Amino acid sequence: MPAQTSVPAPGDFGEPSDAQQILARPLAQTSLLDAVRDLRRDVEATTFPLEIEGVEEARASRGRLVDQLDEHLVPRLTELSAPAVVVVAGSTGAGKSTLVNSLVGREVSAAGVLRPTTREPVLVHHPLDTDLLSHHPVLDEVQAVAVDTVPRGIAILDAPDLDSVLDANRDTAHRLLEAADLWLFVTTASRYGDALPWQVLRSAVERSTSVAMVLNRVPVASMPTVRGDLLDRLRAHGLAGSPLFVIPDVGPHSGPLTPAVVAPVLRWLTMLAGPDRARTVVARTLRGALSALRPWVDELAEAVQDQADAAERIGQTLDEATAAPGDAAAETIRAGAVADGAVRARWAQLVAKGAPFARLVGRSGRVRGSGRTARARGAAVAPLVSDLTESTTSVLTAVGHRANAALRAALTGPSAPPGGASVLERWPDGEASRAAAAERAARAWTGEGARLVRVALAGSAADSRRRAQVGKAVGEEALTALALAAAAGLDEAASAVRTLLGSAGDDVVSALREDLVRRARAQVDLERTIADRTLDDPDLAADASSRLRLRLAVLKGLT
Repeated sequence: MPAQTSVPAPGDFGEPSDAQQILARPLAQTSLLDAVRDLRRDVEATTFPLEIEGVEEARASRGRLVDQLDEHLVPRLTELSAPAVVVVAGSTGAGKSTLVNSLVGREVSAAGVLRPTTREPVLVHHPLDTDLLSHHPVLDEVQAVAVDTVPRGIAILDAPDLDSVLDANRDTAHRLLEAADLWLFVTTASRYGDALPWQVLRSAVERSTSVAMVLNRVPVASMPTVRGDLLDRLRAHGLAGSPLFVIPDVGPHSGPLTPAVVAPVLRWLTMLAGPDRARTVVARTLRGALSALRPWVDELAEAVQDQADAAERIGQTLDEATAAPGDAAAETIRAGAVADGAVRARWAQLVAKGAPFARLVGRSGRVRGSGRTARARGAAVAPLVSDLTESTTSVLTAVGHRANAALRAALTGPSAPPGGASVLERWPDGEASRAAAAERAARAWTGEGARLVRVALAGSAADSRRRAQVGKAVGEEALTALALAAAAGLDEAASAVRTLLGSAGDDVVSALREDLVRRARAQVDLERTIADRTLDDPDLAADASSRLRLRLAVLKGLT
């Protein structure tokens, strides 16, 4: 018994005048192709760095959009005269390969009882269409077979099973559907109610893809009932105008079906292969795909904006988390942490009986020593300055470590902002930059000490005699070391500086201490800057979504 058909009138796939709007204007075609290529480039470049709600769906949607652009829109706009690609799809055991072989009149695709049967997709086309298909990207994934029984103007692609047990087959099947100008969906009387085919067909409806249905292996007795039920389902899913071919169950057999059984499907495909009809099918699916891009790209742009908003919230959280480590760093400096350990031990050596700083000022208030003494004192304080530099480096490095831990802690726990865990995974190892910055700050601080002491020694004319005496007997290097030690937290050194320079000495020590506090806060700020590197991503910028929205606006203007 031949197949029963429900075939729409010629205009049901879109009128030729509609096709002309897309296909008949070379300049518009070129502009549209450029716009779609630009969109594809920007979509591929779009990433979703932060693990926030909805990110997996966004990544999957982005991948499907790239497939749609790569497999269908770009190649179709590049070569509008290429044959319409008819993808024969369906579930395992639906009889896709047998149908393709029967339509072609020879075995071009392996068919049998073993599953999965279709391991390599097969594209069958007329030999004279070879050049028109030569640049189609689908050729990278299929075995192309030229057969003169295929009507010119169409190419039939036998895809793997949509529900194949092999992941690679399933992925390939779904990807090849993106290349289709027409879906020829094959199911059976026992499988047409399965959920998977209707999930796939729903995406075809959303993109206005041309769809035809083949209901295979239908028992003759139940044909009216099954056919009627399937037509109802098609109408319910927005596919009321889609052709339906019903192929009766011919019982156990091997090889192709008889020509009479598949004749209605072949006649319909031959009709589609005509220049006007093929272009109409191509135009309808192309128009639907272009229209579907708008909400699709808009959703992706929203997902990119969600990423940018999450990055902003993470930045705000890090800003707030910086305050406490900064205050703690200031307290650490003012508490004299730099003076602990080696600095205090060195100071004890310098002020011990008979040491260079044992008695700086005599009972008369006169500074003891001469130029030779000043040079000796300058040499004696070199180890103290070295200890101060090392201690300052160590303290500032520790400040950085604590700030780093505080910032990381702000991105964990129940109150952490969405995406915080992603930032922790991307957080760079700042150990080298932290230590280097601490050492630079320590050396700069000691340099600042020398500058402030020179300024104090230059002072006003009122106490120039005293300053000259101090400069000659103690020396600038020794006085700098004393001021640094005092600012670091050595009270004895502070008393000595006050004795030698008076109130100007207090000013120097106070200025050096506050300078070190600023450098400690700067070390905390450095950790905040290191954290910012995790957010230094174009797809996390405040205006990241504008790139896709611009592409969307261009497409709207062209379609």
